Amino acid sequence: MKRPPSTVHSPEDGPDLGRGPDVPIFRLARRDAIEWLRELPDASVDLVITDPPYESLEKHRAIGTTTRLKHSKASSNDWFTIFPNSRFDDLFYELFRVLKRNSHLYLFCDAETMFVVKPIAERVGFRFWKPLVWDKKMIGMGYHYRARYEFILFFEKGKRKLADLGIPDIIEATRIRNGYPTEKPVDVSAVLVRQSTSPGDCVVDPFMGTGSVGLAAIRLGRSFLGNDVSASAVTIARVRLRETGVQEEPGAPEPVRLALGPVGASPPAGRSDME
Repeated sequence: MKRPPSTVHSPEDGPDLGRGPDVPIFRLARRDAIEWLRELPDASVDLVITDPPYESLEKHRAIGTTTRLKHSKASSNDWFTIFPNSRFDDLFYELFRVLKRNSHLYLFCDAETMFVVKPIAERVGFRFWKPLVWDKKMIGMGYHYRARYEFILFFEKGKRKLADLGIPDIIEATRIRNGYPTEKPVDVSAVLVRQSTSPGDCVVDPFMGTGSVGLAAIRLGRSFLGNDVSASAVTIARVRLRETGVQEEPGAPEPVRLALGPVGASPPAGRSDME
């Protein structure tokens, strides 16, 4: 598959967010996820943790096995734009490119999506280690063995040792109620950040939602690059991150530039205006 070249190819040309353990900083954007990644330098990122709005969620929505269907008491936000399976090839290509050698990628997904993305990630060069399990400690909706967990696929580029080999592959954290759709607890991301980075490193999330990965990174002394297609998500994430007292990288917010492409092309990668 031929892919368009990235705008920036050299780490020296891009943002320097890994500025040492005492100076974490963050930068947010509202863009199509893949187009945003294409503008990041090669080998410039220490860790990616992300949760794409994967295609199988639409199936659960259609049959009523998720509460996040529309405006409701459980969630005051509209359903987000689905990231189609057809775009995972380009996503993993860009993730592999921007990650430094000897780094990790964690991707939240369900069982159905795991079978789609694993071979794609391996094809571009990632090593798949295993699915971690986020135990939400509360039962969800459904008809056949109601779910209380979500997978976190653990990939590696090169070879990097985890910080603590005693951490189990099941991470327990109560799911967020009355928050943004599919919002993840900061405590879950904090485990992954501790395991796969050092203070001063740069953590990236191209589907950041309201910024739980960023909060985990900043609180642990890492810098954060975050993106989402949702205007409201970016606004909320910015407020949450500024409340930590950490400086946002100087400069005006990036303009909205969605890669809509020709008629019939895939929609932008990210969440809708109300995630």
